Amino acid sequence: MTRPRLTAFSVLGLCTLFSLSACFGPPTPAPTSSSAAPTATSTTTASPSASPTTASPSTASPSVTTTPTAAAPPSSTPASPPAAQEPTPTGLPEQEAPLTIYYVAIDDNGISGPRIGCGDSLVATTTAPVRFTDQVGPSIGTLLANKNRDVGLSGLVNVLYQSNLSYVGGELEGSTITIYLTGQFMLGGVCDIPRAKAQLEYTAMAAAGATSARVFVNGRPIDEVLSLK
Repeated sequence: MTRPRLTAFSVLGLCTLFSLSACFGPPTPAPTSSSAAPTATSTTTASPSASPTTASPSTASPSVTTTPTAAAPPSSTPASPPAAQEPTPTGLPEQEAPLTIYYVAIDDNGISGPRIGCGDSLVATTTAPVRFTDQVGPSIGTLLANKNRDVGLSGLVNVLYQSNLSYVGGELEGSTITIYLTGQFMLGGVCDIPRAKAQLEYTAMAAAGATSARVFVNGRPIDEVLSLK
């Protein structure tokens, strides 16, 4: 009879062991927590992906290097050409002196100067000092700009006072000065033709230091132009 009790007790012990083993069964879900850990690590792997994005802005840094190229020192260099244009191309030095202008002494018969035309004389007058490099242009320009017939109280006459003429240019070849005019003559009579021609020629010769002169008006010789008057 005692043996069956022992077996019953042992059976109870086995049951308790099974029950205990059943109580330890629930901790098995612990591996699930370990499986959750890798998922957390997967989120951490997303952080390295963010680091390359920060590296991409560094590529934008070369755009900053373009700013030095925008500096304007090259633009300052074009300012030098105007300085090269300052020196005058003419080789004549600038000087200051009176201009010599010729007017007519009517019926003077060569007493006061060279005899011209209808028994008249050509007389030299001088202006106030004028600054110039080429004396021919200012001298002819002063003569043509005078729109008065009488030259002060001198008794001299300017027969070109009604003419509309402009000085274009001149050139000196040896001892001959050639001047070029544009416009038209307005003279008072036949005797004004040699007077007008002499005023222009003698004024040009005095300015250039020449001994002879040629005058062209609108590209034609003055004798041809005045022959039509």
